[in-house]
Amino acid sequence: MGKKRIVKKNSSGVDSALKARSLSKVMKKKIVEGKLYVESTYNNTRLSLTDKEGNVLAWSSSGSLGFKGAKKGTPFAASKIGELLGEKAKGAGIKEVAVVVKGVGSGRESAIRAFSSFGVEVVSIIDRTPVPHNGPKARKPRRI
Repeated sequence: MGKKRIVKKNSSGVDSALKARSLSKVMKKKIVEGKLYVESTYNNTRLSLTDKEGNVLAWSSSGSLGFKGAKKGTPFAASKIGELLGEKAKGAGIKEVAVVVKGVGSGRESAIRAFSSFGVEVVSIIDRTPVPHNGPKARKPRRI
């Protein structure tokens, strides 16, 4: 039989080395207001923090934090990304943010909530999810 191996996991579910690596990059610019872009699909959630002109200051995704497979699209993974970018925004001196949301995934709201919990004021939330105005012709139904 042999010895049973016991693997200890940290309670947050995030790879601590990956989180520390992404927090180690300190932003040089001090900016008061910016934009937060949230792209949430069924399989992943990506967040980008930009200044008013759209120049990216920081970004993160659930895959870059160590989540794999189906866990990348969960609200928990999105909240962890929101917390990480919230810390980065606090370090850059950002006070208020306009949020632009794109996609239909489950991590949209939880990412924004986690981001705003770091003392950054959310000025507006705009939904830019692409909606087809009837698009291409649908496939014909299968005959069995």
